[in-house]
Amino acid sequence: MTTTFDPQVYKSTTRQQWQDAAEAWHRWGPLIEDWLGAATRQMLDAAGITAGSRVLDVAAGAGGQTLAAAHRAGPGGHVLATDISPAILAYAERSAREAGLSNVAVLELDGERLDVPEASFDAVISRVGLIYFPDQQAALAGMRNALRPGGRVAAVVYAGADRNGFFSVPVGIIRRRAALPPPLPGQPGPFSLGAPGAAQDAFARAGFHDITVEAVDSPVRLPSAADCVRFERESFGALHQMLAGLSPAERDEAWAEITAELAAFEGPEGFVGPCEMLVVSATR
Repeated sequence: MTTTFDPQVYKSTTRQQWQDAAEAWHRWGPLIEDWLGAATRQMLDAAGITAGSRVLDVAAGAGGQTLAAAHRAGPGGHVLATDISPAILAYAERSAREAGLSNVAVLELDGERLDVPEASFDAVISRVGLIYFPDQQAALAGMRNALRPGGRVAAVVYAGADRNGFFSVPVGIIRRRAALPPPLPGQPGPFSLGAPGAAQDAFARAGFHDITVEAVDSPVRLPSAADCVRFERESFGALHQMLAGLSPAERDEAWAEITAELAAFEGPEGFVGPCEMLVVSATR
């Protein structure tokens, strides 16, 4: 089976899926922050966010990392959370308000077209967003343009599929059942920057320097494999995009197989899904 990748159709579909998944991503927030907490802290450290920092958050989602950055930046700093989905940004805005943070603003923006003033931010962050941009170089160029000279960018991305069984197992099963070809180099996807050297090369081509990559063990911990499947089924737009060509019954069969395969990660501590994140950081 051959398909032609259309980035505009992909982005339109992705936006709608995040519109639909916004409530679930917000509802699963405590799990997400537990899962991505260590990588998020490393990202904020690598971006050099301290009191008074002006921070641009690209593909902010429901804003867990936005709030963490805002706490670090303090009342003298500012965080602008951007995303392609206004529905999910509304949750970020509400969470900031409920947390009493007055230094957070939200703005609907395409991460490949960051229409912000040049050199207006001290730091740019992106947590599990850059990997899903069809034109990662356009996104990185926009991030670089937004930074002041000497400013820092830091992003959390997945390591390779072999380090992320909790996600690669569903991806593999769905790809086989939907007869999807493997992604071509340069196409978006969860592991698009996970190969050795891929992230460094992408950031270097965008004109960044002092590039570092740090692996962070980030296991997904839940009571059972069925709970992990519920989390992914409700919240992971990438999987739904891959399932789009299957009938409802075929989708249910795929999820049943995924549940059975993920059960291999159950043990005395419940479900512990293998996951390794990379924190990529660099200087303008």
